[in-house]
Amino acid sequence: MPAVQPPRASRPDAAAPGITPRSRPRPTDLFADRLVAVLSGQRPVHWMLRHTAGQAYDDLARLAERNPLRAPGVRPVVSDLGYFVPRDGALEVFARVAAGDRLRALAFRLERGRDLRWRCTAVELAGPRLPREDAG
Repeated sequence: MPAVQPPRASRPDAAAPGITPRSRPRPTDLFADRLVAVLSGQRPVHWMLRHTAGQAYDDLARLAERNPLRAPGVRPVVSDLGYFVPRDGALEVFARVAAGDRLRALAFRLERGRDLRWRCTAVELAGPRLPREDAG
């Protein structure tokens, strides 16, 4: 009696049964983790230079000076994340960040450039807003 062959996948990128394909991380997740790393002092702010556009880098640098997500002995993690699509090529993202017994809110905007790369164009962390130097 011949051996029974399992049915072939209909798509070349489909995984075999029981094997999950490696999915690409969403830009919302990547940027949330990147921002948390900078705002907790795990990474220097210049690490985000090529991932930001416009005023976002300056705002991030101002926020990072205070290491607002640093908690003694605890590494902050993104505990929840959501987003809104205001238009094609733009995402407004909100995240809850847990650091020890503190829970903070992080908001940022991502825009896809002509090169199809996502860049952070705005970032805010819950708490008192810092005055901008250019405000008169």
